[in-house]
Amino acid sequence: MKTICYIFMVLSSIVISAQVTIKGKVLEQTSNQPLEFATVILTDSKTNKIIAGETTNENGQYTIKTKKGTYTIKVEFIGFKNKSIENITLSNNQTIPTFFLVEDAEKLDEVEVTAEKSTTEYKLDKRVFNVGKDLISKGGSVTDVLNNVPSVNVDIEGGVSLRGNPNVRVLINGRPSVLTANNGLESIPSETIEKVEVITNPSAKYDAEGTAGIINIVLKKNTKGRFGSSLQLTTGIPDNHRINYNVNYKKEKFNLFSNIGYRYISFSGNGFLNRTNFDNNKNVISFSNRTTNRTRRMNTLNLYFGSDYYINDKNTLTLSYYYRNNLSRNTVDYAFDFLNSSQQVDSRVVTQESYREPQKANQIEFNYVKTFDKKGQKFTLNLQYDFWNDDENEFVKEQQVFPTNTAIKTLQSRDVESSKDFLFQSDFKLPITKKSHVEMGVKGEIRNIDSDYKVWDNTVLVDSLDNLLKYNERIYGAYIQYGNRKNKLQYLVGLRAEHANTGSTDRKNQFKTDKSYTDLFPTAHLTYNFTDATNLQLSYSRRIRRPSFWHLNPFGGISDRRNIRVGNPDLNPMYTNSYELGFLKRWKRFTINPSIYYQRTTNVFETLITANSFGALVSKPINSGTEKRYGAELAVRFSPYKWWRLSSEFNYFGFSQRGIYTVDDNAWSTRLNSRMKFSKLTIQYSFNYQGERQSGQVFTEGQYRADLGISKDFWNDKATVTLNMNNIFDSNIRKRLITGEDYTAYRYERPIGRFSSITFTYRFNRTKKDRDRLPD
Repeated sequence: MKTICYIFMVLSSIVISAQVTIKGKVLEQTSNQPLEFATVILTDSKTNKIIAGETTNENGQYTIKTKKGTYTIKVEFIGFKNKSIENITLSNNQTIPTFFLVEDAEKLDEVEVTAEKSTTEYKLDKRVFNVGKDLISKGGSVTDVLNNVPSVNVDIEGGVSLRGNPNVRVLINGRPSVLTANNGLESIPSETIEKVEVITNPSAKYDAEGTAGIINIVLKKNTKGRFGSSLQLTTGIPDNHRINYNVNYKKEKFNLFSNIGYRYISFSGNGFLNRTNFDNNKNVISFSNRTTNRTRRMNTLNLYFGSDYYINDKNTLTLSYYYRNNLSRNTVDYAFDFLNSSQQVDSRVVTQESYREPQKANQIEFNYVKTFDKKGQKFTLNLQYDFWNDDENEFVKEQQVFPTNTAIKTLQSRDVESSKDFLFQSDFKLPITKKSHVEMGVKGEIRNIDSDYKVWDNTVLVDSLDNLLKYNERIYGAYIQYGNRKNKLQYLVGLRAEHANTGSTDRKNQFKTDKSYTDLFPTAHLTYNFTDATNLQLSYSRRIRRPSFWHLNPFGGISDRRNIRVGNPDLNPMYTNSYELGFLKRWKRFTINPSIYYQRTTNVFETLITANSFGALVSKPINSGTEKRYGAELAVRFSPYKWWRLSSEFNYFGFSQRGIYTVDDNAWSTRLNSRMKFSKLTIQYSFNYQGERQSGQVFTEGQYRADLGISKDFWNDKATVTLNMNNIFDSNIRKRLITGEDYTAYRYERPIGRFSSITFTYRFNRTKKDRDRLPD
C-alpha cells in the first residue's frame, strides 16, 4: 500500500511540475482602461491547434493554466486590432507583458465596439444595463431610459417601480441627489447617462433605504484624451424641443467637463372620474362624473460642469456643480356633473385651474479617490451639498352653470418649499488575499426642509390652512462586509447599521413629531460558478423604506375640492426581508437568466381613501399592515445574427396583504426589445405590457406601450439623425377602480397620446465610437 501511495505521489508531482500558470492584462491603448471580455487564446506554435482560452475580467485580467511548451498567445476584442506574441516558451509560472489594443476603424464601421458586450451585464449583487446605444430614449430624459431597463417601470405620473414594487430607491452615481427630487428625473438628458444598475438585493455597502431595491443611475465619464464636444438638437410633435451641448478637455493632470442643455415641452392629456354613491344598504343614491383636459408645459435649463485633477497616478480629486432651473405650468379644465339615482343631471360645475411652479436646484460635489500599491486597495471620500427651492402656485376658478349660473368662486394656494441637504460618505476596500477582501465605510445625511403653505378662499386667507412646517432628518450609517472566492464559490456577507432621527414642527404646533430608531441590516450574496458561462446566485438583504417629505407633508393640492390628497406626519418606516435565487447561463448567441424571489414587509405604505363630511374623497398614506410578495422573473437575450439582438423579460408576482386591507392577488408584466444594426442604419423596437393588479382599495387594469427608433449615421460618423415614435398605439392609459365605504370610483387617465421626435447629433473632434462623457 505504501508503495502504491509513493508511486501516486511521484506521478502527481510530475504532472504538477509539468504545468505552468500565466497571467496578464489587456488594456485599451488610448485610455489605459481595462477591456472586459477580451478573448485570450493559447495555440501550439507548430500545429496552430488551440490549447486553451480565457476571457478577461472587469479589470482586464486573465489567468491560464497549461503544460510547459512553446506557444502563440493571441488577444482578440471586437472593434480592435488583434495582437499576439509568437513562439513564447513557457517553462515556469510567469506574467505576460500587458497587451495594449488599438481600435480597428474598418471593423468599427461594420459593428459597434459594444456589440460583444451585452446590453445587460450580471454582477455578483446587481445587473448593469448599458444605455449608450439605446435609440428609443434619444432626445428624451432619464425616465425614457428607465422605461427600457429590465425589471423597471415608470408610470404615467413619473413613479418608478422595480418588479412592480414602487418602494425603490433611486441614486445618482451611487448617492442620493437633488437630481431625483421634485420630478427631477424628467429634466436629466438621457444622453448624459452611461448605465443603470438594478440592484434587487443590495449589499451592505449600499443604503438600506428602498424595500424593493436600488436603481443607480451612472453618469458618463471621460476616458479619452484631447478635446471633444458634441451638439444635439431635438424637435418633436407635440412640442418637445431640446438643445444640448457637451464638451470635454482632458490632459495628463486634469480633465474638464461641462454640459449645458435647455428643453421645452408641451403635452396635452385628458381623463375622467366617474363616482357612484351608495347608502348603508348599498342602494345607489347618486352619481358624479368629472372630465379633465390638461395641458402641461415645462421649460428646463440644466448646467453641469466640473474637473478631475490627477495629483498623481494614485490620487484623484473631482469637483463638480450642477444647476437646474425649471418652470412647470399646467392648465386644467374640469367639468363636474352631479346626477341623481336615475342618472339625471341635477347640477353642473366647471372649474379651471392654473398651476405655476418655478424650481431651482443646486448640487456641489467633491470626490477624492486614492489607490495603493497593493492591488485592489482603494479609499474614497465624497462630500455633497444640495439646496433647492420651489414655489407652487395654484389658482382655481369655479362656477355652477346648471341649472342656474352662479357667481365665480376662486381658490388660491401657495406652497414655498426649500431644502438643504448635506451628505458625507467614505469607503475603504482592503484585499486580504488574491481572492478575498474586506470593505467598510461610513455615511451621514443631514436634511432640513421648510414648507410655508397658505390658502385663500375668495381672496380670504383660510386660517386652518395657513402654516409653516419644518422637517428635519438625520441618518447615519456604517457597514462592514467580507468577500471571498473559493474554487467555484464566491460569497459576500455584510452588516450595516443605521441610526435615524426624524422630526417635524410647525408654527401652530399641530404636527409635531420626533422619532428615533437604530436598525441592523444584514446582507448575504453567494454565487456558484459551474463554468465561466453558468452560475447560480442566492442573496438575502434586510431593507427599510422611510417616509418621504411628500408622504409626511399634511398640506396637499386644492385643484379639486372633491378629490383631495394630504400627507401623514405620523407615518412610520416599513421594513422588508428579501430573498432571491437566480440562475444565469450564457451561450455564444443566447443568454437565459431565470430567478425567483420572496419578500416579507411590515408597516406597508398604502393609500387610505375616505369620504369626508362634505362628500369629498380624501387620500392619505397610512401603515396598513403586512405584505408577503413572491415572484418569478425570466430574462432572455438572443442574437440570431451579428446585426440583430433580441432581449425579453417576463415577471410574475403574487402578494398577500393583511391588516387594514385583506388582499390576495397577482400580476405580471413583460417586455420585448429588438435592435437591428446595419452598416449605417440602426432600428430598435420596444413593447411593454403591464398586467392588471390590485393593492389596497385600488384595482388597476392592464396597459401596454410600443415604441420605435430609427438611427442613421452620416459624414464618417460625425453626425447621426435619430427618429423616435413613442406610444405608437396611443395605449399608455391608466384605468383604475377605487372601492370604498359607500362609494366606488372609476378613473381614466391619458396624460399624453402618440408623440414623436427627431434628434440631430454632431460630434466635434471625435467619433461615435469614443467612450466618454459625451453623448453617442
